[in-house]
Amino acid sequence: MVRVRFAPSPTGYLHLGNARTALFNYLYAKHTGGKLILRVEDTDRERSKKEYEDMIMEDLKWLGIEWDEGPDIGGNYGPYRQSERTEIYSNYVKKLQQTGHIYKCFCTPEELEEERKKAMAEGRPPRYSGKCRNLSPEEIKKLEEEGKPYVWRFRVPDGEFIIFEDLIKGTVEINVDEFGDFVIVRSDGSPVYNFVVVVDDALMEITHVIRGEDHLSNTPKQILIYRALGFQEPKFAHLPIILGEDRSKLSKRHGAVSVRAFRDDGYVSEAMFNGLALLGWHPKGDNEVLSKEQIISEFDIEDVHNAPAVFDRAKLKWLNGVYIREILDLEDLTQRAIPFFEGFGYKAEFEYYKKVMEAIRDSLETLMDIEERAKPFFVDDFHYSEEGKKFLEDDTGYKVVETFYEKIKQLDSITKEDFKKITKEIQKELGVKGKGLFMPIRVALTGETSGVDIATLVEVIGIERVKHRIQRALEYFG
Repeated sequence: MVRVRFAPSPTGYLHLGNARTALFNYLYAKHTGGKLILRVEDTDRERSKKEYEDMIMEDLKWLGIEWDEGPDIGGNYGPYRQSERTEIYSNYVKKLQQTGHIYKCFCTPEELEEERKKAMAEGRPPRYSGKCRNLSPEEIKKLEEEGKPYVWRFRVPDGEFIIFEDLIKGTVEINVDEFGDFVIVRSDGSPVYNFVVVVDDALMEITHVIRGEDHLSNTPKQILIYRALGFQEPKFAHLPIILGEDRSKLSKRHGAVSVRAFRDDGYVSEAMFNGLALLGWHPKGDNEVLSKEQIISEFDIEDVHNAPAVFDRAKLKWLNGVYIREILDLEDLTQRAIPFFEGFGYKAEFEYYKKVMEAIRDSLETLMDIEERAKPFFVDDFHYSEEGKKFLEDDTGYKVVETFYEKIKQLDSITKEDFKKITKEIQKELGVKGKGLFMPIRVALTGETSGVDIATLVEVIGIERVKHRIQRALEYFG
């Protein structure tokens, strides 16, 4: 069975790149009938925070990504937080000590920096010289007695090439001489990422490691650790990086880059799921608006492109608009929109929100657009735009609004049909039509010369509010 994992560090918000990695792991697991494991890499004691862990999980769930094992739901391969697996790592460090795969290195940071500078000056890759590799037991004992701190380094075989088949990049070949003996346990006794990730992936029986290509340089080191511990190596797939529209690596200067920020900006989860899936992968047909089920059905990790994926913000916004306008159920959409309505100070009952949503959804790209689009349904005492004033400062325009008020002042209710009937009567009586007829009424009711369908507006806000707004305009321009 396919077993994949997503292993975030809880040191900040869920970045789009990490969200795409989580999504591709999820899609591959679902497509193959496998399992997705959520593992929290929280060994960075200073930066890791439980609140970030909670937010990452919340954002993953919001996206529609569910996992089969994890710190919140447990499983047979836990614990699922690295901070709770310290004893496990210690046992495998001992195993490497016993087999001679690691050794104590007493070199100071100053000595290592000097080595690095010398290598750079000579045009060599900056790698550890192996100075402590062959210390005698007596030399080691003396250094320990002097209280010299040490790290544990992995003994990399000289001149070996690590070759593996990457499911996206094809055959990858790396000479170990490029990096040399590397640290696996720091001087404070804490194991490093490349070591613990191998132990975790092996013990959790991960079959496929799907991650960003920024981890490609870690892979040969991890393969050496797999072999030293006698673990079976998983298959690797390194996802191309995500670029901004300017073809530089996606970062904060390109605008919002976290899932939470897009959520707060009024994007719906289905559009984000769909949009992230298209970052480096494409369905077989031309249609790019796909349901979760369609994407799972079509997705295969081997179909992911090797070239960098360009994040197209405008395309995501378009996709979001399609989901809002055409796909989401009105009741569901309204429920999701309530925090936005309330955030803009628009308070009402659910059924009223629903009527407003039905009236404005065709003009929305994100739920943040509610602020402007819904304003006519909630704000009665608005400002009149300079352009709008012209229509009511005109005698004919004022007469249109005055006549409109005469025809509604005795009404107890008003529908779209009533509005259309009344405006036809005014057209006949005053001989005005088009802009000359509808623009003065629109400005009187909204203060603007464009926006929501006026017949819909009057029906939704009701006759008393229509009367109030018309009276207010007549007083203002009278």
